[in-house]
Amino acid sequence: MGLPIWRHKGMRWWLVVASLWLLVVLTVSDDQAKIRHRNQDGEIRRGKRKRDGQGPGRARAGHSRPPKIRLVPGPGIPVVPGENTLFMESYKNLQEQHSSYNVIPGKQGQCVYRGLTMFNQAVWSPKPCVTCLCTGGRVVCDEITCPVVHCHFPFTPAGECCPVCMESDPDLSLDLSGDSPVGNDPGEPVSPLTQEEIQRILWREEEEHREEEERLRKKDEARKKRRKQRKEQAEKQRKIVEERRREEEEALRRQVEKEEEEWRRVMEEERRRQVEKMRQEEEDRKRKEAAEREAREKERKLEEERWRQEEMLRKELLALVEEEEEEEQQEEVEEAWLRGDVFEMPPKGPEEPEKPDLFPAPIPRPPAATEDELKEMVAEVEEEGEEREVLVVNRGGLPPGCYISDVTLTCENAKLIYFPPLAIPELRSLSLEDNNISSIPEEAFNGIPNLEWINLKKNKLTSAGIDAKAFKGLKMLRRLYLDGNLLEAVPANLPPTLQELKISENRLRGINKHSFQDLSSLVILELEGNLLSEGNVDPLSFTPLKQLSYLRLGRNHFRTIPQGLPISLLELYLENNLIEEISETVFNQTHSLNVVSLRHNRLEENRIAPLAWINHRNLESIDLSHNHLYLVPSYLPRSLVHLVLVGNNIERIPGFVFAHMDPGLEYLYLSYNKLDGEAIEPESFFGSYQSMVELCLDHNQLVSVPSGINEMTNLHFLRLNNNMIRSISDEGICDPNHSGDTTLVALRLENNYIDPQKISPTAFSCVRSSSSVVLKPQKTK
Repeated sequence: MGLPIWRHKGMRWWLVVASLWLLVVLTVSDDQAKIRHRNQDGEIRRGKRKRDGQGPGRARAGHSRPPKIRLVPGPGIPVVPGENTLFMESYKNLQEQHSSYNVIPGKQGQCVYRGLTMFNQAVWSPKPCVTCLCTGGRVVCDEITCPVVHCHFPFTPAGECCPVCMESDPDLSLDLSGDSPVGNDPGEPVSPLTQEEIQRILWREEEEHREEEERLRKKDEARKKRRKQRKEQAEKQRKIVEERRREEEEALRRQVEKEEEEWRRVMEEERRRQVEKMRQEEEDRKRKEAAEREAREKERKLEEERWRQEEMLRKELLALVEEEEEEEQQEEVEEAWLRGDVFEMPPKGPEEPEKPDLFPAPIPRPPAATEDELKEMVAEVEEEGEEREVLVVNRGGLPPGCYISDVTLTCENAKLIYFPPLAIPELRSLSLEDNNISSIPEEAFNGIPNLEWINLKKNKLTSAGIDAKAFKGLKMLRRLYLDGNLLEAVPANLPPTLQELKISENRLRGINKHSFQDLSSLVILELEGNLLSEGNVDPLSFTPLKQLSYLRLGRNHFRTIPQGLPISLLELYLENNLIEEISETVFNQTHSLNVVSLRHNRLEENRIAPLAWINHRNLESIDLSHNHLYLVPSYLPRSLVHLVLVGNNIERIPGFVFAHMDPGLEYLYLSYNKLDGEAIEPESFFGSYQSMVELCLDHNQLVSVPSGINEMTNLHFLRLNNNMIRSISDEGICDPNHSGDTTLVALRLENNYIDPQKISPTAFSCVRSSSSVVLKPQKTK
């Protein structure tokens, strides 16, 4: 029975078995030597085959197969009938068995296996790939594990348990010694292997195995090395291509920028001249209109003055004519008296001497001329064109520096120290601005009860100096100006007809709930430049003002927006205060509010309540300039159209901050802030692309044109001057895909780092006129 050799754990045991078997062969009897002599010719033939390269050491190309060894019983070795067994004397010295053997107990050194009695040290194979040994009355069996073969035609020879690699002809096999190929003829004699042959086969097998492993290892290393080299070569090639592409793109970009900058420089100069021309024309037009208005006003005043002077002239002429008539009549009477035609001399007495009458009788006045006669005389005087000096009569004894024009009396800067007594009932307007008047007595307006407008600005009026009933009799008063005085409280008993009240630049220390009592018709109220705060302004003080629309409280000491604002309020001005927060309830009642100015305060974006004004549907203009904002505030009114954020510390415009506005923001002023290259997100202007008309981002730190500007289809004015912009891309300002009419009227880009020669000619395609783009001067790098 053949004993195959493999490379697993049982290989050492089989080497021991082979060695023992070799010793048995060397000690066999002379009969075996004769048998070996008879088989000498066969060995010679096997050696010849080895020299011809057909032995097991020279397997066919592409196949590596282990040699097969078949152990054949020789003379003196008993064979058990029915089994292929081999008795070896050397098994007597074998005391160790592997754990994989199945042990079957026996008796008296012999073994019984499947009803057969096996001698001690007998070896047999009950089935392929299983070998059993009888030792000490026990049967030890070992199951052989076949090696893995790598070939296209694996073949298991007859009586063998493991497959071998074969060529396309599976009938070809090796002989039992593994030295030469033989056929399937069972009659051919087979000789056992020598120790040298077994050792050579084992060495050859190990050598082939090592060579195969070394070859596979080198092949794997070579494959990995080639893969690594290819990867490195590809990476190097990619880097070279990428670098070359970047260099080409950079060269092209520089060339384009240079051409665009040159074009922009030329366009900027032309636009600057055009803008300057337009500005000059606009200024000339305004000056001309102002001059025309002034000329018309002057002409109107001259016409009124001429009419008054003509009226006075007519009266003076009538008086002169009357005087002339009287003088003529008197001359005629005197002349007649001198002739003696008027009076007769009295008769002479005998005793009295004759004396003339030295004192004639009074001269009678001629009858007064009728009205028709006077008109005729005036007409005659006018026709004759006589020029006479007209004397203007100063009615009421006005002090120097005062003059009357129609129904207006003006005494501005006349150095008055008291309120002048006046008795001109038809007077409508009185201006006493810039004097030193410190008090107003109760009867001050008795002679001028029909006044509609009183201007007492820049005097020295005090609350104690104004009588409580001074203004009470003015039933037609509409406007009262008290700016620039020393008042500490609102004057009492103001007329209910008052519509405009100005008490700015005074010393008002508080407003109580009775300050504006009965002033339900008041529309405009200005209280700027006083000492007011939320602590001294009663929340009920504005309750009587049912029609108040315009309220100015700037330059005071408010830290919060005052409570109790009128429901009718349209415009609120709180500039130059100390306001730090806006609560969510302060504007709850002012649903009609349209304008809010909070410039020059201390507001931060997180101190504005989210519900402070977001739901207002009429609030269109907010001024938050010169506060402490770092971000554009969120939760702005939905109806907002005009937003001023100049002079803050704004560093970022959050995305979608204008998205909720309807119909959309139109005017946005962000000049003099801290916007830089990362300040504006792609969605910052979302919601205003269709509505934005004017956008000012000048005096910031922008390094490029913000994204989103090219999507503003209704933009008219854009200011990007005084930033750090270095280039203008083709699509930065104008969208090349926009097919509508151009809307951009003015574009400011001066004082940046732009090279006009590098600006593309299509960069300003959406600007109406090339002269509308201002590019000069630019900063030096």
